Amino acid sequence: MKCPGQDTQYWRSGAIFEVDCPKCGQAVEFFKDDTSRKCGNCGHRFVNPEMDFGCAAYCQFAEQCIGNLPPELLAQKDDLLKDRVAIEMKRYFKNDFRRIGHATRVARYAERIGKREKGNMAVILSAAYLHDIGILEAQKKYNSTAAEYQEKEGPLIAKSILSKLGANEELIDEVCEIISHHHHPGTDDSINFKVVYDSDLLENLDEKYKDNPMDHRQLEDLINQSFLTTSGREIAREVLSN
Repeated sequence: MKCPGQDTQYWRSGAIFEVDCPKCGQAVEFFKDDTSRKCGNCGHRFVNPEMDFGCAAYCQFAEQCIGNLPPELLAQKDDLLKDRVAIEMKRYFKNDFRRIGHATRVARYAERIGKREKGNMAVILSAAYLHDIGILEAQKKYNSTAAEYQEKEGPLIAKSILSKLGANEELIDEVCEIISHHHHPGTDDSINFKVVYDSDLLENLDEKYKDNPMDHRQLEDLINQSFLTTSGREIAREVLSN
């Protein structure tokens, strides 16, 4: 069976459209399922700006379905993985809405901080959604939610989720590395780790102090001493001073 999104009998008006070439401005005709087209005037090949690429972020048959993907779309494919990771995180925690809410808020902060810091958003958001994924297994095995047990149990569960979604090994390894010490920063951590750390810290502080704010000097000292990124400190000031 052909994917309905690629079957022309399901197409409506607007499925064929023109886009100005970003190099020379010449109009280039696109079909909705084109991944990219070459400009007939200057020869520049560019990605279809209106392509719905959601299913290809996780479908194992994506390349057979829509052809070999250009580098621009491969990067987008990794980025869109975050949507599937969020769903799997919610499935894993089931009705534990407190932990689902925490992970979701951490991911929102991670998106804000990560974009400013120009990190790898696929890694950052996957790690943000899954940073506490080991907490249930920690409770089961050790009757404790202590950070060391979360960090011990989390990577294997995260790897299982990301492998099922078809993430590449390099991304899986980095996400698992972040989760394995997400409460314990080191001296040579990547910017991706620092973004996740700051996002988790910010959410925890916001929850702790939202009903009992600190005075300005105390807050400033805490922010300067605790956060690892410039953007994390800036956003923490915005959030925690309100």
